[in-house]
Amino acid sequence: MPEAPKNTLKPSDYNLAEKNKRSLQFIEDVTSNSDEVQKRVLEEILSRNAHVEYLQRHGLNGQTNRETFKKVMPVITYDDIQTDINRIANGDASPILCSNPISEFLTSSGTSGGERKLMPTIEEELGRRSLLYSLLMPVMSQFVPGLEKGKGMYFLFIKSEAKTPGGLVARPVLTSYYKSTHFKDRPYDPYTNYTSPNETILCPDSYQSMYSQMLCGLCQHEEVLRVGAVFASGFIRAIRFLEKYWKFLANDIRTGMIDPQITDPSIRDAVMKILKPDAKLADFIEAECSKESWQGIITRLWPNTKYVDVIVTGTMSQYIPTLDYYSNGLPLVCTMYASSECYFGVNLNPICKPSEVSYTLIPTMAYFEFLPVHRNNGVINSVSRPKSLNEKEQQELVDLVDVKLDQEYELVVTTYAGLYRYRVGDVLRVVGFKNKAPQFSFICRKNVVLSIDSDKTDEVELQSAVKNAVNHLIPFDATLAEYTSYADTTTVPGHYVLFWELSLNGTTPVPPSVYEDCCLTMEESLNSVYRQGRVSDKSIGALEIKIVEPGTFDKLMDYAISLGASINQYKTPRCVKFAPIVELLNSRVVSSYTSPKCPKWVPGHKQWSKN
Repeated sequence: MPEAPKNTLKPSDYNLAEKNKRSLQFIEDVTSNSDEVQKRVLEEILSRNAHVEYLQRHGLNGQTNRETFKKVMPVITYDDIQTDINRIANGDASPILCSNPISEFLTSSGTSGGERKLMPTIEEELGRRSLLYSLLMPVMSQFVPGLEKGKGMYFLFIKSEAKTPGGLVARPVLTSYYKSTHFKDRPYDPYTNYTSPNETILCPDSYQSMYSQMLCGLCQHEEVLRVGAVFASGFIRAIRFLEKYWKFLANDIRTGMIDPQITDPSIRDAVMKILKPDAKLADFIEAECSKESWQGIITRLWPNTKYVDVIVTGTMSQYIPTLDYYSNGLPLVCTMYASSECYFGVNLNPICKPSEVSYTLIPTMAYFEFLPVHRNNGVINSVSRPKSLNEKEQQELVDLVDVKLDQEYELVVTTYAGLYRYRVGDVLRVVGFKNKAPQFSFICRKNVVLSIDSDKTDEVELQSAVKNAVNHLIPFDATLAEYTSYADTTTVPGHYVLFWELSLNGTTPVPPSVYEDCCLTMEESLNSVYRQGRVSDKSIGALEIKIVEPGTFDKLMDYAISLGASINQYKTPRCVKFAPIVELLNSRVVSSYTSPKCPKWVPGHKQWSKN
């Protein structure tokens, strides 16, 4: 198997050109021999886990060849292994899914039964994630030279973590990575030279973390060559934070003293090594930030910025216009494709338009299979997803090198950490090839109707939340005639909007406080990722219910039919995105209400707190 590039050199004998060359050659090697690499990856996973309970239960009997594996092992979803996951979470250390000890659980942004899914991981996976990160900048350097001469201003944050009853840590994959020695004690590399000291990233207080990272970014504004965050939504939150607090930040730079509200001692020490009194810089920040328009604020404050590094594919594409406004149209770069289950691949043409982003899967990361996707009436949000596949559908899965151009597939992975033929839930389209490795564009997450940040709300969950909320209307003899929803990202943070059309049969009008109770009940009914975004991360705003005039949804149907929808097959969409439809709904709003407070949320799973 091609050897991953290593970086153990000290600054004195560091050869960037040679390191980049090795990384690019690694990509060339693994994509030229994709099938051989995939075959060896599967054999390696199955041989080292030959005696685990899960594989024995399905009768694999130590076989490591693809044919037997595909014949014997079922294609699964999270629900199929939840019992095994719960056993591990509750302290069963026997080799259930993996021969290596499960080091921690990575909490997915996808949910099951309203709680985050727990993805098992092992210590060595951190090495695989680091490998993928190490490929990004050598690729980028082909398109934007000289990035090693400056710094990256990235707004990176950790999130809360919990312990399972058995004592394993459960936390998001990025929190795991930032807290690991792979990140904290990373070897010298000019490409991981960030404006934010580690202490500012690793602070659990989101306000102190954001404030100190922004302050350090402003202090080093001339050195910044690239800016970013993980998601587009996170980067926009950082710019809006600057809009709110620039006077305090400029004052800190003028005086050379950090604001007393920043109380974390490690942050204060780290920032004071960077912060020096600079009246000229403070004047410059005040002059730019006090201007009426904030268009192009990124290039105004950080004039040497070459691009914005954020995820703008999938639901994040809704933030592209805002990013273009703040950045003066700088390239928006999506560098990699990853999830809690596995890190998958890299974008080999990172300076492309957001609509043209594609990812090349790196064949050493996991064993990949692809389930052909059949759409319902060609509608993107109604990709059908049967819970379990019948025998014929199981046989439809194809290997990495056997996918067809322009075909859409659901990604299925077998990982080193104990997932076997696991359906990730992402729908990808084949748009090209790098040597023998396919390149995919991300189409959508299956079944997701609403998303603001890392939250993913599906239609079943939305329906259940609405059902719980309308119970408040019963005493007033009011019923919900029809509804739809919309992810409103014009506010920061963005928030869910529900359009409700009511049948009011009673004589007593529904008081505003009851509608507010409906909003809160909906939020209490949504999954823990949503509630964490509201309570802890402040990345999602209060849910809003807009009451529309009677007959609004008839108008909506008329409009859909005028665009060519069949009157016989028309169903009210449970989520709308098309601007004219949103405008139609908003034009008929008679009143609107928001949640009066945040929903309840605590780290960890509900059932753990009962133990």
